Amino acid sequence: MKNLYAQIIKAKTQNQKLLAILLDPDKIDLNTVAILISKINQSPATHIFIGGSLVCNNIIDELIVRIKQDCTLPIILFPGNPSQISDKADAILFLSLLSGRNPDYLIGHQVTAAPILKQTQLEIISTGYILIESGNETAVESVSKTKPLKSHDLDLAVNTALAGEMLGSKLIYLEAGSGAQLPVPIEMIKKVAHKIEIPLLVGGGIIDLQGIQRAYNAGADLVVIGTAFENDLNFFNP
Repeated sequence: MKNLYAQIIKAKTQNQKLLAILLDPDKIDLNTVAILISKINQSPATHIFIGGSLVCNNIIDELIVRIKQDCTLPIILFPGNPSQISDKADAILFLSLLSGRNPDYLIGHQVTAAPILKQTQLEIISTGYILIESGNETAVESVSKTKPLKSHDLDLAVNTALAGEMLGSKLIYLEAGSGAQLPVPIEMIKKVAHKIEIPLLVGGGIIDLQGIQRAYNAGADLVVIGTAFENDLNFFNP
């Protein structure tokens, strides 16, 4: 699976909306993973993201191998730290937490990960990661020890996204966080999408199909669904 970023760019230019299902290895039972894969294959997903803020169990390699046996979707790592790197995946979102000022998540973990990634064939996709206030403290906020941007501060979100783009990020990811009470505000998605030229990812707090469509209509190029699918494997059923 090569040139995934080029495919994302192509989809953006053709106004083809993308959908990623985020799988947290800590919440997956390998004994029932066949059912999970079947549901993903029946869904409109175009990508699978794998990762989490913590990830305590060590099943990422095995999980990816199992998925690839019965699913052809590209698998992209969405790591909370360098321990979640797997050369079994197709690509990795090389994240920098632009909304916070904790140096570990701005550059520290990236320095640790760089020599590991150099030994793999993973496609590395530099991603500016922006955490948005969502009504409760999310795992990302707790683990990274950073505060999210205020949901009403649209200008700061836009300027942070622009800075990420200017620094060389290939994607911008607006994230309300896993299990967020509220999604990223529609007006924020609109303003960021209007100002940046690179693809915009949006995730966190989306609880229904209408929420996905609202994010698309506002300008999201790729929407990420995690908790809602974890809680209901029939989430995408009509």
